[in-house]
Amino acid sequence: MRHGNYKYKLSVSPSHRKALMKNLCSELFDHGKIETTITKAKALKPFAEKLITIAKNDTLANRRLIYQKLNNKNAVKNLFETVAPKFKQRPGGYTRILKMADPRLGDAAKKALIALVD
Repeated sequence: MRHGNYKYKLSVSPSHRKALMKNLCSELFDHGKIETTITKAKALKPFAEKLITIAKNDTLANRRLIYQKLNNKNAVKNLFETVAPKFKQRPGGYTRILKMADPRLGDAAKKALIALVD
């Protein structure tokens, strides 16, 4: 039974979903904000916030753990050097999702802006 195991499926295979989360999270840490669909933003939020919580304690073990999750050296470096120090005193709630008014062209999917809180 799947009681309590809710996860956004995003209509893709598990490997595709894992790669998608890695890429979205890397871009979020590099740019500070990204524009995507609402469902992808809601799926990304807990993934990114857990990584930021781990990065607040800068140790080699934590760097290796996050590198395992992201597989992107630049994103890991940026996370530990610029993003995590800003949230040192904050207990949680590092990201914000803002719904956008206009839908995506082509399939009219609802868009959202997910950004790091300043």
